Amino acid sequence: MAGSPVVLGIESSCDETGAGLVQDGVLLGHAVASSMDEHARYGGVVPEIAARAHVHAMAPVVREALDRAGLTLADIGAVAVTAGPGLSGALQVGVAAAKSYAFSLGVPLYGVHHLAGHVAAATLDGGPLPNPSIVLIVSGGHTSLLLVRDLARDPIVHLGDTLDDAAGECFDKVARILRLPYPGGPAIDRAARDGDPRAVRLPRPLSGPNDPPYAFSFSGLKTAAARWVEAQRAAGTEPNVPDAAASLQEAIADTLTRKAVRACTDHGIDTLVVVGGVAANSRIRALTEQRCAAAGITLRVPALRLCTDNGAMVAAIGDLLVRAGAAPSPADLSIDPSAPLEYAALSPRATVRAA
Repeated sequence: MAGSPVVLGIESSCDETGAGLVQDGVLLGHAVASSMDEHARYGGVVPEIAARAHVHAMAPVVREALDRAGLTLADIGAVAVTAGPGLSGALQVGVAAAKSYAFSLGVPLYGVHHLAGHVAAATLDGGPLPNPSIVLIVSGGHTSLLLVRDLARDPIVHLGDTLDDAAGECFDKVARILRLPYPGGPAIDRAARDGDPRAVRLPRPLSGPNDPPYAFSFSGLKTAAARWVEAQRAAGTEPNVPDAAASLQEAIADTLTRKAVRACTDHGIDTLVVVGGVAANSRIRALTEQRCAAAGITLRVPALRLCTDNGAMVAAIGDLLVRAGAAPSPADLSIDPSAPLEYAALSPRATVRAA
């Protein structure tokens, strides 16, 4: 095929098995298989179940992505794979599969950072990101404000990170307290549609004048919501779930968007990119759009299907690395379950740190 090589991206960091195909910044096709239903009865992801599900789903998902793109394995010119962070066993499955495809096809292999993939997902709808951009990552395990320049070449600057629970963790934990199903984020979003966001007074964490401006902390918010629920039940009444869900969602959305818009204005950057699974939340998307419009900031958010973990985002970052002339990973690429987000490409490690 003409142009840059077609990049196959493989994602297996948690409970989604994803494969995607990207060429010159264009998404050609992708497919995702989720083991979410198998974890739901446990109230969270079970690493061994996730790893086994990846083993069964990997080859079918790659075939499905190829079929949707109208391609064959022979069309693939490079392979990118999430090498960290994530669940150790799950990552091992993806990296082993990627090595097999790369070796059998005789094409280069690129180990990439999972969160950089989320950032790259925003390029699949609107093209390259402006240099620089402010990026808000919100997911089950991560909440960070970043300053991103050339994603494939430059170091990623952390303006602020969560000090404890991430936004997604807060959603999940409060959803369990409210006896909503797992995963908690979508359940809270659905319940909040019928609730009053002003019904329950909940704090906005780290929002005081002397607090770090770009850091996050959602553990206290989770505790405040839990205490409200406990007080309702101690008084002999069940909490109004829609009101509680709407109030929690508003507190999280308010905190995230205020800090993100402030980071843009403080640094004189007029583009905000919001990515990660929690970026699918309807209130976060709406409030971010409203506040960005008021501040004259351009907002970039991936399509809903690209917010949660998927292979397209991994292929997107691989495509950027290939076009930037980045060196491929060595054949002995290893996983790093707790990899810090410093660059889009992950360097191999001699040992694997515990997740």
